[in-house]
This record gives sequence, C-alpha cells and structure tokens, in this order.
Amino acid sequence: MTPATRQKVLGLYRKIFQIAKKWQSASGEIEETMKEKEYIKNEAKTLFRRNKNVTDPKVIKQCIEECEARIEIGLHYNIPYPRPIHLPPMGLAHKQSRMLRHQEKLRKISKPIYLKSHDEVS
Repeated sequence: MTPATRQKVLGLYRKIFQIAKKWQSASGEIEETMKEKEYIKNEAKTLFRRNKNVTDPKVIKQCIEECEARIEIGLHYNIPYPRPIHLPPMGLAHKQSRMLRHQEKLRKISKPIYLKSHDEVS
C-alpha cells in the first residue's frame, strides 16, 4: 500500500467515526440514534479490520470506492444501513435451468458497489 493510499484509507476511517459522533436518526429518537451510531462504528470496524491485509491495488481501490459510496448514500438518505436492491429472488427461471445460472450471474454483476461487502458481513 502506498503512503497516499494509506492516508486516504485512514482519512475515510476517521471520517466515518466523525459521522457516527454527529449522527442523528431520521426519527429523532435517542434510542434509535444510539443504535444507528453503534451500527456505523461496528460496521466500520468490521470492514476495515477484515480488509487490513489486502495488498492488491485494484481490490483496495474497490474498497475505497465502496466506502465513499456508502458514506455519500448514508448522508444523503439519512440512513446508515445499505440501501437494498429490489430484484425478485428467483425471477422467471426454474431452480435447475441454465436461465437460473444466467440470472444469478446477472444479479452478481448488477449489484451496486455499496453492497459488495454487505452480504459478506451479514
């Protein structure tokens, strides 16, 4: 990891904790706000620790892009949780057909960048 990349990653980590410190839930309830603050902190710790040994520059770049996207979406919609994508679970394909494999491949390709790590953590 280059020093510039390291600084960018550490800056994102600090930014997430600053956001968590100032976070207010959309409902305005204290309990909800505390839950969301804890979720933000725990999610950041989990993802950053899981990816701390990544050395491939392409993967590091993807992780940085995902982090930035999740920050922007969270601030824009005022929800800390990743926004789900709405795809039918089994669409139109039968359980053992070629079409099913094709649909699964398309779903994987079309998954937004901000949800790449969400399935791995949950």
